[in-house]
Amino acid sequence: MIDNLANVRIGLGLVMFGLLFGIGLGIAFGVDEPFFETHIARGIAAHPELHDAKSPDKIWRYAQRAHFHATGIAAFSLGLLLLIAASSLKQRLKTITAGLIGLGGLYPFAWLTMFIVAPSVGTDAAHSYPVTELLTYTGIGGLLVGMAILLANLFFGLFSERKDT
Repeated sequence: MIDNLANVRIGLGLVMFGLLFGIGLGIAFGVDEPFFETHIARGIAAHPELHDAKSPDKIWRYAQRAHFHATGIAAFSLGLLLLIAASSLKQRLKTITAGLIGLGGLYPFAWLTMFIVAPSVGTDAAHSYPVTELLTYTGIGGLLVGMAILLANLFFGLFSERKDT
């Protein structure tokens, strides 16, 4: 079994990091939620012209989405990595595909970035913040390309290891 996971190790590491991040963020909410609320309140107080009455709730929701997406993406990505390990993909392509799927774990960090910067730049600007966009496109792009390769292999036999008979 461990030998089957060797080719997906990079993706597995990224996915486990994302899962630990999501769990850790949830623990942080439970241990010290006022820390997060203070971050929001201080930022809004320093830049009131960028905010409306809904801003505190929107910004708090960004932090929650980071937690939800981290644990959710990691959970289904673990299943995808097991499919990759059991697939007929070429060995090198298993590693690449697992890494691409592992990059999906970057997407929750886009939500975390929005939570961090929104109090000082506003909620609209946080969505188009360069780091937010980089994490979004890299995370979602990697996940989609990785899934496309896996699905092409599983349903159409593409990219399979050559079998000499």
